[in-house]
Amino acid sequence: MRKFFKWTAIALLVAVAALFAWGYAPDIPADELRAKYANAESEFVDLGDGLTVHLRDEGPKDAPALILLHGSNASLHTWQQWVDRLGKEYRIIRYDQPGHGLTGPHPKDDYSAAGFVDVVDRVAKNRGLSKFYLGGNSMGGWVTHEYAKAHPDKLQGIILVDASGAPNSQPKALPIGFRIARIPALRPIMSVITPRSVIERSLRQSVSNQSVATPTEIDEYWELLRYPGNREATGKRFAQFSNRYSTKPVGEATREVPALILWGDEDKLIPVSSAEWFASTYKNSSKQIYKGIGHLPMEEVADKSAEDVRDWLSRANSAAK
Repeated sequence: MRKFFKWTAIALLVAVAALFAWGYAPDIPADELRAKYANAESEFVDLGDGLTVHLRDEGPKDAPALILLHGSNASLHTWQQWVDRLGKEYRIIRYDQPGHGLTGPHPKDDYSAAGFVDVVDRVAKNRGLSKFYLGGNSMGGWVTHEYAKAHPDKLQGIILVDASGAPNSQPKALPIGFRIARIPALRPIMSVITPRSVIERSLRQSVSNQSVATPTEIDEYWELLRYPGNREATGKRFAQFSNRYSTKPVGEATREVPALILWGDEDKLIPVSSAEWFASTYKNSSKQIYKGIGHLPMEEVADKSAEDVRDWLSRANSAAK
């Protein structure tokens, strides 16, 4: 019996050592990541209560304002191609949501629907916006929808890009990184073991246009996840999954908010059927489905998706006059 326990202990030690050798990745100092991923447009904005967000406010300040929200484990960089194409005509505000990018963890570990909605509201107030457009991809789309439920009076319109938040929207195939994050026993390990290969595989599983999964983009995801506290925040966010979706119903004022719904028909993470649900929920909605495109249309088909946004914003602004 003693030999059994001895060899079992040795086997476990060997397994743990192999695991660390395979994927040990320490946090990267915040200053180092800020030097690499912030730029001249970056602001670190104090929103109160200990929360400082990394934000970029670009484009003409007197133009219609569009706040853009990235998805889970992404960052404000995911919107760069839209900014490049739309930034001369519109004021585009994007920020790293709590637990992501150069913002880092929420000081109160609040990753609920209400928590994310509150941050949008604080950003809008900080930028002096009383009415604005709000858009989001994936988790950012869920936050956009939740904000529309809470504050429809503040919105000129919303853009939902492969948004989560629709009921019964079960993924066809979760990327490996998300599957790991959903296992409670593995969450503590995630804070120190994050192989680059897992990040690469997760990104490639999320897109159909593989050209967007460049070594530079993979490094960006991998390194920003290692901003101090972000991996722990990811575990806490998934642990709060049961509180993620608010029970607040979709009211009539929300249904009247103009909506643009953009979706890749090959999205394996959030099925295209969710686009139909959002289209039926928002009475004044337009829908565009991109053939052969996955979870990130704003990157996978940047020219077409940006043009669709431009056309929709032009119509929405004309209708509002």
